[in-house]
Formats: sequence, C-alpha cells, structure tokens
Amino acid sequence: MSLPDDIPEADRLEGAPHPRETARLVGQEAAEAGFLEAFNSGRLHHAWLITGPKGVGKATLAWRLARFLLATPPAEEDGLFGAPPPPATLDIAPEHPVFRRTLALSEPGLFLLRRPWDEKAKRHKKEITVDEARKLKGFFSMSATDGGHRAVIIDSADEMNPSAANAVLKLLEEPPARTTLFLVSHQPSRLLPTIRSRCRTLRCRTLTPPELQQSLEAAGTEIPESADALTALADGSVGAAHSLLNNDGLALYTALVRLFETAPTMDREMALAFAEKCGGRAGAGTAEQAFGMIDLFLTRLARTGALGPPAPEAARGEAALLSRLCPNVSAARHWATLHQSLGERSRHGLAVNLDPSALLLDTVLKINAGAGGVVPAPA
Repeated sequence: MSLPDDIPEADRLEGAPHPRETARLVGQEAAEAGFLEAFNSGRLHHAWLITGPKGVGKATLAWRLARFLLATPPAEEDGLFGAPPPPATLDIAPEHPVFRRTLALSEPGLFLLRRPWDEKAKRHKKEITVDEARKLKGFFSMSATDGGHRAVIIDSADEMNPSAANAVLKLLEEPPARTTLFLVSHQPSRLLPTIRSRCRTLRCRTLTPPELQQSLEAAGTEIPESADALTALADGSVGAAHSLLNNDGLALYTALVRLFETAPTMDREMALAFAEKCGGRAGAGTAEQAFGMIDLFLTRLARTGALGPPAPEAARGEAALLSRLCPNVSAARHWATLHQSLGERSRHGLAVNLDPSALLLDTVLKINAGAGGVVPAPA
C-alpha cells in the first residue's frame, strides 16, 4: 500500500497534508452523525459512497471512518463485561495503534485503492487499473486482524477504468464478512448505476468561510492577508484553497482582472506577456493553474448577469469589471456558451500537448473578442 519516499502519492494534494494525516474534520458533522447512527443501531452498511464537491473533506472523512471501525471493537465482543456506551464521536487518539499504523500505511486491516505509479513513465497512471483492483483478492484472503473489521478506501472511485469498476462491483455484490468499503466520488453520476445502488451515500457539503479558515489553520496553513480573495475563489473547498496558495492562484487571478479591464480593446502586448509567463514555466503547473483561473473568471462573469457581482471581490476592481462585461441575463448566456466552448478547447489542447503559451494567448484573445459582442468598443 505504501510507496517509496521519493514517489509522490496520487491522492495527496501538493502543499497539503494527506487526508490520513488530518485528525480533525471541519464542516461535515451531518455526514459523521449519519454514519455513527448506523453504527450504533447495528445497521452498518457494507459500502458507503462519499460524495460532494472536490476538496471539502471527503477523503479525510473516509480515513476517519476507516480508523474508527478498525479501532472500535464490535459491541458483541464486549458482552462478557456488559455493552459499552455507544460511541459519540469518530475521534481516535493520535497515539492509538490504529492511528499510527494507518498514518504509516502499515495497518493490516486497511486497503487503499488509488491510481498506481507508472515506473516506466515516471508518473501516476490516469486511471485506477484492474490490476490494482485485483490486489483486493489477496487482501481478503487474509483473515481480519483479531477477528475485527477490515476497511477499503477507494480514492477516487471516479478514476476506476471499466475493468476495475467491474471488479469492485463483484465485491459489492458479494461483500466479505466484517468488511466496509468507502468509495470517494466527486462525480457519482460517472459511476456504474449498479455500484451506486449498492452503496449508502454520505454527502459532504461546501464549507462556509469560517469553516474554510478553520480547516486551513488545522492543516498548519498560513492564512494570507488576502483572505477574502482566497475565500471567494476557493468557493468552500479547502482543496481549492491549498491549490490557490501553492500555485500563485491569487496573483494569477489578479493579473487576469487587470488584463480584462481593457476588454474589448485588450492590450495585445499585455496578453502576450501573460501567456508567455504562464505557459513558459515548464513543469511548474502554472499553465494549468492559469486555465483554472480563466475558468473561475468566466464562471463568476456569467453568474454576474443573473445574480449580480459576487461578494467579496477576488481582486480589486473585479465587481465593476464583471458588471460592465455582463450586465444582464442575455450577456450571461453569451458568456456561459463561450465558457463551455473555451473549456473544451483548452482541455483538448492540454491533452494533446499543444504549446501552453499559444493556447493561453488564443484563449484570452477569444475572451476579448467575446467582450466585443456585449460591450461596444470605444470610438
């Protein structure tokens, strides 16, 4: 289950603690309570589909649930001394042996299914392969530790290829005794309906601004002075907040706002400088982050025409810019259509390794041209 120290983990967000390292989960009390109620009532389902937006704590919840099951003996085992009071929390002390073993990925009662490392290509595979899923057979061939629970975490189930999904489906149809599966899914609609139907769903919600800040502080992340901008762009996702902080997302978004302030008569030299700066840093992930910021800008732009400018601003002058470029519902539809076409184009371009600088320049110029369909150019 573990990887050499020099190989990154497919389910770890750069610059953030791994979900198994996070002892405290903020904002998902309802999901935790739903699981505890099922456990305490003796109606624990064998498979749980943990859904919700990216970055709100789904994987952290899966690890908390798995640790809880592995560290909490079934009630019937304590019958000789009387039944203990039902647990009121999923918390497991960090010094507990199960916590320490799961942290080290050495817990024999836990199996983690995630995208494997491709040694030849020196990167993670894009899918969870059937070969990885078949390793579950070896895991289940071993008896459960001390006759207790076993747990499987699939992070994320959306990344299983069809063969891996079918292998997991067979497991869900005939689950081994004392085994609970936790499937983390950002887009459950992409899963096989037969997988969804065999799972009980736990829904995680987006975080409020105070909860987002608490989560970042719990992870040891320094909150920037531009906390309002971070909150605005992260949109309730602590994962998105970490990505913004670690990839210059706030600065990139501010640069985009400055760039589009002159639309539809954008300064081409400024556009070229932005594209070359973001697309020319090989391996830094800046181009992908820049496209992410463009996606956010267009999302916030289209919403403005229907709901008014978002608050708080993510950059100085953003509200005035969005209101000018998207003053009504008709403009919102215009931007939503352009947003969809540009998103598809950029994803395809990155997938086939088009020059990121050229792709970025073309994208911002198309947005500039799109502004011309809403705002007349000055005489």
